[in-house]
Amino acid sequence: MLLICLTIILILIGTFKSQTNYVKAIGGISARDVVLMEEKTGRVLYGKNIHQSEKIASITKIMTAILAIESGKMKKTVTVSWNAVRTEGSSIYLKTGQKIKLEDLVYGLMLRSGNDAANAIAEAVGGSVEGFVYLMNEKAKEIGMKDTYFSNPSGLDEKGKEHYSSAYDMALLTRYAMHNPIYQKIAGTKIYRSDSWDYSWKNKNKLLTSMYKFSTGGKTGFTKKAGRTLVSTASKNNMNLIVVTLNAPSDWQDHMQLFEYGFENYPQTKVLKMGGIKEVKHKIYKNHVFIKNNFEYPLSNEEEKEVTILYQMKKPTKDNPQDGQIVGKAIIKLEGKEIGYRNIFYSNSSVKILSKEIIEQTKQLFLHFIGEKFNG
Repeated sequence: MLLICLTIILILIGTFKSQTNYVKAIGGISARDVVLMEEKTGRVLYGKNIHQSEKIASITKIMTAILAIESGKMKKTVTVSWNAVRTEGSSIYLKTGQKIKLEDLVYGLMLRSGNDAANAIAEAVGGSVEGFVYLMNEKAKEIGMKDTYFSNPSGLDEKGKEHYSSAYDMALLTRYAMHNPIYQKIAGTKIYRSDSWDYSWKNKNKLLTSMYKFSTGGKTGFTKKAGRTLVSTASKNNMNLIVVTLNAPSDWQDHMQLFEYGFENYPQTKVLKMGGIKEVKHKIYKNHVFIKNNFEYPLSNEEEKEVTILYQMKKPTKDNPQDGQIVGKAIIKLEGKEIGYRNIFYSNSSVKILSKEIIEQTKQLFLHFIGEKFNG
């Protein structure tokens, strides 16, 4: 299909909320492997050994939790097996034959890191631990976790069995899970009390319960072989961040430092605003094309100047497009690499082209034509 292309290079000096003019070096991070990811776009803002496969301990349980939630059986009552009760390691002290809702098991899994809860969930959702492990690895493939293999639902180190993931893969998994409101609620719960017992569970995630006011959830982990592992999430100024650390002796401090680095240096920036497009001037499209949604991306001050927008329009015919028809794309690039796009729609009615706010904000606007020259 023939295209008409128009490149708009936006130099946005002073356009966005002022930030400090330096990028703070990150020193003193204790983790062997680490990733800082912006949740909405999946952009990695900082990383070290992000694709290195490692033992991950109980952050495995993020996968166990999301599979339980997606099973649709959260209100189902589960009968706890002897096999689940005898699971070694951290426990919520289930008893053989005990009847408990799957939902309560997931809270025990995420807040108290119960290995017995993990196996009880696996048997209820997968039919057996082995069946559930198959589901875990299939879900990992679906999400795009390429450096990962699960052999159990808890993260225990088992002799002769491979069980590993990477910082990047666990960030991908967390990004996926955080799109589920039930997971968000459970991971972000500080204290949980069930109708089934008289005591409360307090979340082991100290960032959430006391240390970091912007924390929204996460999962702790530890084994002797894996060391301290931690996944956590935080939100500030309409921005959601994910941090994963593997083998991190000072994981709480690592996470707080990385969150502050991300919030300070990569604000969520409105690159493209919804509404009419002034730059498209062809007589059929002029004042009749628009974008439905804003495009936002985490950018440093320096990167704002490296953003370009390429408008690719379908070559118009003699007849006007139909109302609501997609007639092109706005492709957003950072330093020449595509970071996203928005569809361009046609409206039979004249559309508002550019708000006063954007006119005042934009200091310089350069037009460069590619392909057929537009009329008007």
